Amino acid sequence: MPMPIDLVLVRHGTSEGNAAKRLSEKGDHSAIAKLKGRHTASFRLTEKGRDQAEHAGAWLTREFFPKPGFDRFYASEYMRALETAALLGLPNARWYSDFYISERNWGDMDVLPEDERQEKFGKALEMRHSEPFFWTPPNGESFADLCLRIDRMLATLARECSEKRVIIVCHGEVMWAFRIRLERMSQQRFKELHLSFGQEHKIHNCQIIHYTRNNPESGKMDRHYNWRRMIRPTNNPVWESGWKRIVRESYSNADLLAIVDASPALVA
Repeated sequence: MPMPIDLVLVRHGTSEGNAAKRLSEKGDHSAIAKLKGRHTASFRLTEKGRDQAEHAGAWLTREFFPKPGFDRFYASEYMRALETAALLGLPNARWYSDFYISERNWGDMDVLPEDERQEKFGKALEMRHSEPFFWTPPNGESFADLCLRIDRMLATLARECSEKRVIIVCHGEVMWAFRIRLERMSQQRFKELHLSFGQEHKIHNCQIIHYTRNNPESGKMDRHYNWRRMIRPTNNPVWESGWKRIVRESYSNADLLAIVDASPALVA
């Protein structure tokens, strides 16, 4: 079955965990100490996050309502995603929660002050920069693992929401996993984008990624998601990438060898 006509992904607003981590990176560990011992699933939005959700909801309402609107509404079961979904204030919303789109599991590295994280897991974090797609946090989940969960969600969408319009409120790394699978992104390309300092490559709080099968140039309906745009409705003015055609890479024999040659052989 074909996928939904439109798939709109929304990252949750700034959460208690986001705010505490940013403070900890600057040397202030007081906020993250308050969160220690709680599972990340329980983190709420900050006042800033609630404001972001309302701004994102206003943009979505202007863009998609009254028509075509959404036929199905999904949200991660984590509190910050549920809170964001509700505060979007979308007309006639009836939300389904799904654990497949819960945030990536960071295992032993979750909810730690930045100095303690570096002290205990500095060597592990170095490997993350070497292979961010395959790297696994101690007792956590790699991006490759996360993509397997997203494949199950995509199967659900194809089975239950074919030819419909769907919105999903979830998490930044979950949205990366959707990108990897929907755009058939190679791990080399993921590494390039994920480690980039360019703000255009980041997924900010309440950022929106919109995939469509409806060709915005011709109006023709494609079978696959061949078009993508990104929006940051909390920016002033609102930032939009414009529609980008998705090009899924394939490789010649020479292309494959060029990729391999970039990884030096160390043992004869």
